Amino acid sequence: MCLIHMFAGAFKHEPEALNTKLSHGARRLLEQAFADVDPGRLRDYHVHMVGLGTDGSGMAVNPKMLSWWHPLFRIRAAVYKSGAHVTDYAHADRQYIERLVRLIGSVEGHGKAHILAFDHYYNEDGTINHAKTNFYTPNECVYRLAEQYPDVFAPTISVHPYRPDALQELEKWAKRGARFVKWLPNAQGMNAADERCDDYYRLMKQYGMTLLTHAGEEQAVATAEDQVFGNPLLFRRPLEMGVKVIMAHCASLGENEDLDNPGHKVKSFELFMRLMDDSRYADLLYGDLSAMTQFNRLPGPMVEILRREDLHDRLIDGSDYPLPAINIVIQTRALVKHGLITREQRTFLNEIYHCNPLLFDYVVKRTLRLPGNGARLSAKIFQPNRELER
Repeated sequence: MCLIHMFAGAFKHEPEALNTKLSHGARRLLEQAFADVDPGRLRDYHVHMVGLGTDGSGMAVNPKMLSWWHPLFRIRAAVYKSGAHVTDYAHADRQYIERLVRLIGSVEGHGKAHILAFDHYYNEDGTINHAKTNFYTPNECVYRLAEQYPDVFAPTISVHPYRPDALQELEKWAKRGARFVKWLPNAQGMNAADERCDDYYRLMKQYGMTLLTHAGEEQAVATAEDQVFGNPLLFRRPLEMGVKVIMAHCASLGENEDLDNPGHKVKSFELFMRLMDDSRYADLLYGDLSAMTQFNRLPGPMVEILRREDLHDRLIDGSDYPLPAINIVIQTRALVKHGLITREQRTFLNEIYHCNPLLFDYVVKRTLRLPGNGARLSAKIFQPNRELER
């Protein structure tokens, strides 16, 4: 387990230690990050709720994630648990939730995190594919937690469009106030361009719901044959039906076929930007910044996002927790290498990371500057988006 902690979870202090462990420089950097943002209005639209099914949570993971017969999956699961500071497997779900509440609550006057449900993988015939379902978080779970911690969490549901009761399930939660729906097509097996989703999209538009979907390559829980479903251009169908769509990570990883030029592959981020620059989708398409500071996505997409200040009204923040707590993908030296932060700032950011990786994710994004002209991410990105929460 010591080796696992080298890749995730090697935090030196508890979240509450922010008040006592930070140097003067780190405190100043923290103050600068909140200079134009009210902490009480912070919004993190992309927080995963993952569990083993302990403590009556209703969550579940694929047995292969816990089996040494599947060592890569087992190690990956151990890394995630370490990042989430889970030490007691018998009460893993409770620990995950309590840790997350502490990370958010340690920020004075904190805002809210949108916690994500996650439906099963469904086959095209409407049956559940348990072998491809890597984890499951029911809608009831995120709603129950939002009711238990109303000042910390807001719920985002997940309803697979191929399930036989998709429309009934979608409408049930819409009537309970759900406004965001989570998809991860590469890991759940849904094709956004499938005409069978049309009634689903009509219902979403009727209730003013927004689709938060992964776009681009998925490396954490996807299978190779399903990566095609991460193609941003597939989402023209819901967009053309008037559904608001948020593309997670701004499709900043991987390549997809250019459906406008069949047979050619281009970077997924280029396809995302093509859609963002299409005037037909100006009031419908958004991007979230989750995972975009990870070293394997740098520097291109983040540099372009910093440069394109005209798009900042259509960007929202997301942490993709627990990924900000996975040491191996959070490498501040890469941000220095690409000129996005200074060496001194890196030292201070690392101090914050070792107390609160979730807060670190916010502060590092507020600290980024575009080499040359010093452009930064707008403060409005990190607060409630009025168009999406109307």
